[in-house]
Amino acid sequence: MKKLLILLLAWTFTGAALARPLLVAAASDLGYCIDELVAAYRKTAPEAEPKVSLGASGNFFAQIRNGAPFEVFLSADMDYPRQLIKLGAADSATPAPYAIGRIALWSLDPQIDPARGIAALVADARVTRFAIANPVTAPYGRAAKAALERDGVWDKVQAKLVVGENIAQTAQFVQTGNAQVGIISFATLHSTKLKGSGRYALVPNDGLAPIEQGAIVTRAGAGNPHAAGFVRFLGSPEARAILARNGFSLPAGAAE
Repeated sequence: MKKLLILLLAWTFTGAALARPLLVAAASDLGYCIDELVAAYRKTAPEAEPKVSLGASGNFFAQIRNGAPFEVFLSADMDYPRQLIKLGAADSATPAPYAIGRIALWSLDPQIDPARGIAALVADARVTRFAIANPVTAPYGRAAKAALERDGVWDKVQAKLVVGENIAQTAQFVQTGNAQVGIISFATLHSTKLKGSGRYALVPNDGLAPIEQGAIVTRAGAGNPHAAGFVRFLGSPEARAILARNGFSLPAGAAE
């Protein structure tokens, strides 16, 4: 009886340790598929309890660098995870690309056709507000700025520019009429809320760096087995199917 009690107590404490929350910081462009990803992961690890915070990758980078307890970081680029490694704030063995994003011009105004392209829309007098995410903190904002620079209209767009803290807020500017046009993530347009709304056109990739999104286990996650497990899961066929269904391209070399 005593031995049985010891075994039950050991099982109880082990189960409690395994069930502790896994704190995940995720780029806001994942907001429309992260719940599905978490639910799929929990089927493989029922004792896991991922708790997700959404926001701008740059803001999460600064928080993790300064000791925030996030255990997994799903960035909208690979640069922030690499910087965390250099700072000793993340596990150098765990960075993994999980998705490749695209940017798109999007408008709800029936008189504005995104297929005309960036330069034409910046020059259009009907477009008084043009939304992008913050290029300082949001990788999709950097991509939008790079596209505007490539097309020679970065200086011209300044008077019309409305800057969102992240890609979700940028989409909200267009939704609420605070901007006639926005450059947002293609994945955002696949959300249940936005799918079929307005018109969009993918921004050509010519001359632009790919938006390779990366996951990493942070220093805080080193002691949680589910941190590395969740990052590995993002390369699984099930996770890749979820990401592809939600508008992301898939990196080569992800785990099958």
